[in-house]
Amino acid sequence: MASRRPTLRLFAQCKTKPQFNHTWTPRRAASSFQSSGSARQAFSNSRNYLTLAAAGLAVATTLGYKMAVEDPIRCDSPTLAERDQQIKREKGVNDASPMRLRMEKFVKEQQKEIVRALEEADGTPFRVDEWQRKEGGGGITCVLQEGKVFEKAGVGVSVVYGTLPKPAIIKMRANHKNLAQEDDIPDSLEFFAAGLSLIVHPKNPMAPTVHLNYRYFETANPDGSSGAWWFGGGSDLTPSYLFDEDAIQFHKSLKEVCDAHDKEYYPRFKKWCDEYFYNKHRGECRGIGGIFFDDLDETVSDKENTFAFVQDALKSFAPTYISIINKRKDMPYTEEEKRWQQIRRGKYVEFNLVHDRGTAFGLNTPGARVESILMSLPLTARWEYMYEPAPKSREARLVEVLKNPKDWV
Repeated sequence: MASRRPTLRLFAQCKTKPQFNHTWTPRRAASSFQSSGSARQAFSNSRNYLTLAAAGLAVATTLGYKMAVEDPIRCDSPTLAERDQQIKREKGVNDASPMRLRMEKFVKEQQKEIVRALEEADGTPFRVDEWQRKEGGGGITCVLQEGKVFEKAGVGVSVVYGTLPKPAIIKMRANHKNLAQEDDIPDSLEFFAAGLSLIVHPKNPMAPTVHLNYRYFETANPDGSSGAWWFGGGSDLTPSYLFDEDAIQFHKSLKEVCDAHDKEYYPRFKKWCDEYFYNKHRGECRGIGGIFFDDLDETVSDKENTFAFVQDALKSFAPTYISIINKRKDMPYTEEEKRWQQIRRGKYVEFNLVHDRGTAFGLNTPGARVESILMSLPLTARWEYMYEPAPKSREARLVEVLKNPKDWV
């Protein structure tokens, strides 16, 4: 609207026009001309028209100069989302593209691969919903419910464009000093976030629930270039019945990926996972862990190497988890074992709704798609008052491990 106001003012100032008697007389022969007095009057009118036209041109020129110098016409700069749409249209996405576009492309490709692998294991197709955010971005939510193997599985990609207000910038500077200079914090910053989130709740209580999330965040400079950036993510396993070989296989796969990039990653991220996925009010971990990391920026490694690590970690998921599922999905179980699975799922829900920062961030983001955020919740769960597993039972052993996390590899 700002860019239209000078034009509207000029129009308003020039809208009132002198009223002329503009009667047109057909051309006649010289003998039919009026008297010399009438001719002089016609000439005088013509001279008045020219004088008024010259005056109007002078006024318009003065006004145009005044607006150009004192109040220039302003054109709004394109938003980050608009810049990215233009890049995609004109150049596509390749290795030379901004990291935000490469990450978006990668997680969408991996979503298709993971959905295909889970559909193959279950035999049931996913429901696929594509959605858009009016603020910029959108996502793809793929959900399978009441399948043959999985009670519920969700694989979602979300892409968010938005603006951080000054209070949020100040808060985030606690972990990211390069977000803005302390003595020059802007009133707002455009940001981009993209990630893939996954949760799978199998029907069989012998098969473990799994969670995965890999994400990328960056702020934008006024010209659309990248400002502060960081990666986050990880994957963790939550069994109802503990099979040590599954825990070892899952952790070994993650350790191999970590070691290929930095041998300090696995012990650091494994500990981080045990601490993050901790149900404080229950005094136990949500599951048997995996890896978890956040805020991986240039203080840890450069952008390209961190992206390579995230790619390898995400690609390693499907082969490892599907292998575990194939071993457990057809095992026999009792009603009591199913009941225990439901009780453990209740603890899972408690963590997600009470402690998980990702859930809280998603629900508090303007334009959030609530159904996609809460797809992580199981289809069924159970809460029983003062339930305690029998001593020395398989259930009791699981609780002991959750209270005292183990080193599996």
